[in-house]
Amino acid sequence: MLRSTLVALLILTGLTTVSSPAQAAPVLISAGKPATASSIEATGLEAGKAVDGNTATRWASTEGVDPQWIRVDLGASYSLSRVKLTWEAAYASAYRIEISPDGGTWSTAYSTTTGNGATDDLTISGTGRYVRVYGTARGTVWGYSLWEFEVYGETPTGGDTTAPSVPGSLRSTGANATSVSLAWNASTDNVAVTGYEVLRNGTQVATATGTTHTDTGLTASTSYQYTVRARDAAGNRSATSSAITVQTTGGTGGGTPVAANGQLSVCGTKLCNENGKQIQLRGMSSHGIQWYNQCLNTASLDALATDWKADVLRISMYIQEGGYETNPRLYTDRVHSLIELASARGMYAIVDWHMLTPGDPNYNLTRARTFFTEITQRHNAKKNVLYEIANEPNGSGVTWSVIRNYANQLVPTIRANDPDAPILVGTPDWSSLGVSGPGDQTDTIRANPVTGTNIMYTFHFYAASHGTQYLNALSRAADLLPMFVSEFGTQEASGDGPNNFSRSQQYIDLMAQKKVSWVNWNYSDDNRTGAVFTSGTCGTGPYTGTSRLKEAGVWVRDRIRTADDF
Repeated sequence: MLRSTLVALLILTGLTTVSSPAQAAPVLISAGKPATASSIEATGLEAGKAVDGNTATRWASTEGVDPQWIRVDLGASYSLSRVKLTWEAAYASAYRIEISPDGGTWSTAYSTTTGNGATDDLTISGTGRYVRVYGTARGTVWGYSLWEFEVYGETPTGGDTTAPSVPGSLRSTGANATSVSLAWNASTDNVAVTGYEVLRNGTQVATATGTTHTDTGLTASTSYQYTVRARDAAGNRSATSSAITVQTTGGTGGGTPVAANGQLSVCGTKLCNENGKQIQLRGMSSHGIQWYNQCLNTASLDALATDWKADVLRISMYIQEGGYETNPRLYTDRVHSLIELASARGMYAIVDWHMLTPGDPNYNLTRARTFFTEITQRHNAKKNVLYEIANEPNGSGVTWSVIRNYANQLVPTIRANDPDAPILVGTPDWSSLGVSGPGDQTDTIRANPVTGTNIMYTFHFYAASHGTQYLNALSRAADLLPMFVSEFGTQEASGDGPNNFSRSQQYIDLMAQKKVSWVNWNYSDDNRTGAVFTSGTCGTGPYTGTSRLKEAGVWVRDRIRTADDF
C-alpha cells in the first residue's frame, strides 16, 4: 500500500487522536541542534532532518527492524516540559521518550504501547541535555519516520547566558567539484566553546568541534555562501561570522577518486583507471553490517571521504552469523543504501559477500545468485562498484578447484547485468593464496584462472600473525596475478591483540611498490584493537581527526591520507 494511501486511511478512520495533550511550552529548544539516530533508510533521510524546522523533510530509519531511536543533543541541561512528534506514515505503535544528562544514562519521561501515528503532543517533566525517542514496535511494515521532533523547555535558573564571541577570519582552504574546505579562527567564551555551526546559504549543514570543516555533496561550478557561529555548553550561540562565497570547480577530472579514475579495469596484473593508468586504491572495510551498521552514517562517511581521504569503502555483508540469510531483504537494502552513500562521496564501493562459516562458497551459491542479480541490476550504470564474491574460502576440502567452480557459476550472473566491473575472487585458506594451508597456490591459480575478464584475486593478512612467508607470497603473486588485498589488519588474525606496525609497514611498502590496492579492517567502534574507533564513538562521533581513534586507527588513517598517484 502506498504511504499516501495509508495516511488518507488513518484520517478517514479517525486514527489521528493526540496522545497526552500538552500545555503551551516555554521555548522550542531542539531546532537545529545536533541529532543522531540508530540508522537511516537512505541518503536525505538523516536524523537532522527531524529537527530542521522544515515539515517537508524527515528522518527515516532502516525498514523492518526493531528497536530504533533518534536523539537530539540540546547542548546544555534544560527543564523539559513538552515533546511534539509529527509522524510520517511509518509511525511507532510503542515507544518511549527518554531523557539523559550525558547521553549514556537514560530515564523514561513518557511511554506508550498504543501509538497510532499522526501527531503526538506530549507533556513531560524532567531535566536533561539529551532527549531520545526510542521505538520498540513499528505500527507499519516499514521503519520509523518523523517529519519533526520538537522539544520544549527552559534553561534552569542561574544558567549561563553569555554567548561566545564571533568566529573570525572565515576562509576557504580548498575546493573541488563536489566539496569546499573551510577554516576560521577560534571563538572565546566565559566558560568554554563546545562547537561551531556551519551554515551554507543560511541553512545549518554541519556542527564542528574544531575550527575546520569540509562541506561535501556539492554541485560542480556552483557558488555557495558560508557563515559560521560558535556555541557553548549552555546552548548560547554567537552571532554569525562575516559571509564568504566559494565556487566549486568544474566537474571534469580531479576531485574525488571516482572523478579522477572513472571505470576501473584489469590491465595485465594491475588495476587500471579508464585512461589505462595503473593505480592503487586505499581505504577501509566496514565491520559486519548486521552488527555495526550504525558506524556507517552521513558524518562518518563524510569523514572517511574528506578527512581520511579514502578511495574505497568495503561493505561487509556477512551471510551467516546473523547476516543475510536471516533477512535477505533487509541486508540487500542496507547494501543498496551504502553503495549510494559511497557513490555520493566519490568513493569506490566493494560489495563484500562475506562468507566465512561454512567455508565452502558453494554452500551459498543460490543466495549469491539472488543477491548479486538484484545488486547488479540496480547499480550497473555506476563506475565505482566492485564485487567481492567470496570473502574467505576455508576448510581442508575447499581447494582452488572448488573455489574456481563456484566463481565460474557466479561470474556470469554478474556479467549478465554488469559487463565491466572488477570482480574479486577469494583464494584458498582464508584468502591467503593457500599459505595458511598446504602452501602457496599462486601457480595453481595462474594455470587455472577464473573464466572472464576484469577478474582479480584477493589476499588477506594480519601483520602480527602473518610474517615473512606471507609477505613473500604476496610479493611473488603480485607479479603473476591481478591481486587485491581486500582485508588486512595490523594485529593478530583474530583482529585483536598487539599491533605489529613494523611488519605492517613492510606490507604497505610492498603494496605501494607493486600497485596492489588495499583495504583495512575495520571502520567501527568494536572493542577489538583492529576497530579504528574507541568504543562508543559510533552514533556520536567525532569521526574526523584522531581524538576518538585507537592506535591502529591513527596509524592506518595516516597511510590512507598520503597523496594518491592518480
